[in-house]
Amino acid sequence: MKTIYILLTRSGTLLSNLVYAVTGANYTHASLAFDEDLSCLYSSTRKNGYTMFPAGPSREYLNRGVFRLRENVPCALYALDVSDEAYTRARRRAEHMMAHGRLYQFNVIGLALCGMHIRWKRRRHYFCSQFVSEVLEKSGAMELPKHSTLMHPNDYTRLEELRCVYKGTLAGLPQRQQMEFHRLPAFRQVPQVLEALLQIPQGGVVHGAVKLLAVAGDEGNGVALVQKADHVFHMAGVFVQLRCQLLNEILHGL
Repeated sequence: MKTIYILLTRSGTLLSNLVYAVTGANYTHASLAFDEDLSCLYSSTRKNGYTMFPAGPSREYLNRGVFRLRENVPCALYALDVSDEAYTRARRRAEHMMAHGRLYQFNVIGLALCGMHIRWKRRRHYFCSQFVSEVLEKSGAMELPKHSTLMHPNDYTRLEELRCVYKGTLAGLPQRQQMEFHRLPAFRQVPQVLEALLQIPQGGVVHGAVKLLAVAGDEGNGVALVQKADHVFHMAGVFVQLRCQLLNEILHGL
């Protein structure tokens, strides 16, 4: 007997937050590993580890990319005991898809329809939990309760065949704590600096402008003017937050 590991996370990226907003699930991403030390993970995700696109079946590492930058996100590690034959087939299938990654893409439409419980299978297109599900099912490692295109990462928390070996933050994952982390290059820190700068108008200038409007409009429709301005600035703040996160998604790939 051998063991296949399934790592579930909620990374806090733009896509992860969208999935979480729609489903409310604790976990929004699923990855496979074939060694206990989790030195290499397999999923359908960001191909370069940082930017949202290009995406598709690719390797992930706990000390690189999004997993390096977002260590306080929730995660859970599950173990699945399988036969030697099923383990070999599953690993061979995952490695084959990694070796021919240019042929595969991320299943964006399938991910959206999965949230609405609608099957959508497209040749050589996978989202994360669909990838994990197909590798496990087609290798004979386990039978799924529903079609692979309908499997959510959170569904794995309810499968009796799996046993939970860790639940907590990514930073507390024992395998991650054993890894080496080299100093992050300066250009990887640019998004955090830009985010801080972009938040200044939301916190200081915006509220200062509202106070000035209140003083200037102390007669007639001054109150209405302030209320409208405050609403406009509030909406602007929301867009600033979204823009900050989008900048993070883009610039982490520099």
